[in-house]
Amino acid sequence: MNITITTEYIKLQQALKFAGLVNMGSDAKAFILDEKVKVNGEVCTMRGKKLRVGDSFEFEGKRVTIT
Repeated sequence: MNITITTEYIKLQQALKFAGLVNMGSDAKAFILDEKVKVNGEVCTMRGKKLRVGDSFEFEGKRVTIT
């Protein structure tokens, strides 16, 4: 799955929501802090992690690439 951004970056918490993988920002925050999200193959616990074009993240077996 890909999501396209028109800005320099998108924060991880926002990207999870934008991709439709969580319903609310508070859900995204909890999953990130519980080490359930990987960014570029590594567990990430930073909600505000800036994702840029070419980065990817994984959650519950789904991989999303920023384009």
